[in-house]
Amino acid sequence: MKKLLNTLYNTAENRYLALDGLNIVVREDDREVGRVPLHNLESVITVGYTGVSPALMAECAEQNISICFLKPGGKFMARVTGRTRGNVVLRKTQYRYSEDPEKSLDIAVNFIVGKLYNSKWVLERTKRDYALRVDTEKLSACSAQLSAFINMARSCESLEALRGIEGEAASIYFSAFNEMILQQKEDFSFELRNRRPPTDYVNALLSLTYTLLANMCASAAETVGLDPYVGFLHRDRPGRASFALDMMEELRSVFADRFVLNIINKKIISAQDFKQKENGAVHLNDSGIKKYFTALQNKKKEELTHPFLNEKIEWGMVPYAQALLFSRYLRGDLDKYPPFLWK
Repeated sequence: MKKLLNTLYNTAENRYLALDGLNIVVREDDREVGRVPLHNLESVITVGYTGVSPALMAECAEQNISICFLKPGGKFMARVTGRTRGNVVLRKTQYRYSEDPEKSLDIAVNFIVGKLYNSKWVLERTKRDYALRVDTEKLSACSAQLSAFINMARSCESLEALRGIEGEAASIYFSAFNEMILQQKEDFSFELRNRRPPTDYVNALLSLTYTLLANMCASAAETVGLDPYVGFLHRDRPGRASFALDMMEELRSVFADRFVLNIINKKIISAQDFKQKENGAVHLNDSGIKKYFTALQNKKKEELTHPFLNEKIEWGMVPYAQALLFSRYLRGDLDKYPPFLWK
């Protein structure tokens, strides 16, 4: 199993990343303020517009270290990766399956079953751990509806119908999301999912975390030789990493949503860590970004037992493990792709 390496987060908008030997040098106002060896890194995420030197981009590409560029508010701008790697036969199988409606549906069903199952157990875990602080009847009702949607997804006959089931189930799940916010309720309340741009604190955190999770899934797909742009549930669209979006569906609630709830409920992030633009868009300020990325890196290092592999791995390795299992399915080593089912 691949080892989890570090991610370098450049959160200061006025800092420039350059290359010196095999080190990333962080510069601010023409002076060096930090230095990180490349061999310790698997990715770089930089916020703002100051940039990265061409030499550093070339060396990161050579060493398969991805660089993700985010706007100051956390919106995705671009992603730089190296040469296309992997087994061409594996990718050709991925392309062939993507063009086959039956194969695509079979694969997409497992992604959505994983998503609904994990969403259900996020609700169940909250109900179990905080029975005296939440509306258990509401959580139970939503959980039961998600169980029904799981059965419907398994017997689905088209991708269009599956997308409809996923949309309805997501609406049910998010209708209970505010129940899981236990602290700072006066500032962090959730009514509905909004984005492009997010207009409240909770949606700002969700959007940023989904963006970073998609980047993790794209990197994982490329690492095992898959094409992150050729999906099954999400169909081909220029510039969209459709397969990475497919992969992240089953991890949205169990990784991204629980992380957001954790940093709110543990008061790691507060209302003072946000700012609002004139158009109503809400995003983290400089201090909030630093707190957020520190908490995210800690989350990625937490260990769990993978439900299919039955091995202890870090949360940051889960996308890689799922990409590896998917590649084994394409090679014929597994009869079905096993979604990540958390409990």
